[in-house]
Amino acid sequence: MSEEKNAFREAAFEAISDMAQHLPQDCELLVVACRPGKKDFDLVLPSPESNLNNALDALRRNGLSIDGDNAYKRDLCDTIVGALALGAQNNNPPPADHWGQRFWDIGREERASSEQLLKALTALTQVAGECEQIASNYSGTIDGIFEHGGDDHEDPSCAIFHRLYYAMFDARAAIKKATT
Repeated sequence: MSEEKNAFREAAFEAISDMAQHLPQDCELLVVACRPGKKDFDLVLPSPESNLNNALDALRRNGLSIDGDNAYKRDLCDTIVGALALGAQNNNPPPADHWGQRFWDIGREERASSEQLLKALTALTQVAGECEQIASNYSGTIDGIFEHGGDDHEDPSCAIFHRLYYAMFDARAAIKKATT
């Protein structure tokens, strides 16, 4: 530690004692010194009875906000995103009782839900494809159906074929995207 920092630290400890004597008994005291944008002088000196969470709450009440850019917030958000991603992969769970467990569980549940939806869509696409084939056997060409009203075609099998034909494009594209 630099000589300058040591001298400040000693002076701050003396000041903490002097200031603490003038505070109500249930007050906590914390001295923070920093050079914005540099780590060379960061110094946090809590009194023995102080709690850093209480100090943060006091700073928030006085305007400290999660808005704006800071390294702590970026790291916290990166950790949450990582927990969500790892949960989705069902990989590397956080330690027991860790606050990130909630986000890991969300990622895992979302992945399971997506897999269930994909399974259901795949099964539905299979059935719809079979129905499309049956309807096409009675309907002629898709171009002819389109020319004669498409979804509003007077023959129900033609209207069904038209709807299934175009719906299958979206369903197959969604399945392909989810599986590649």
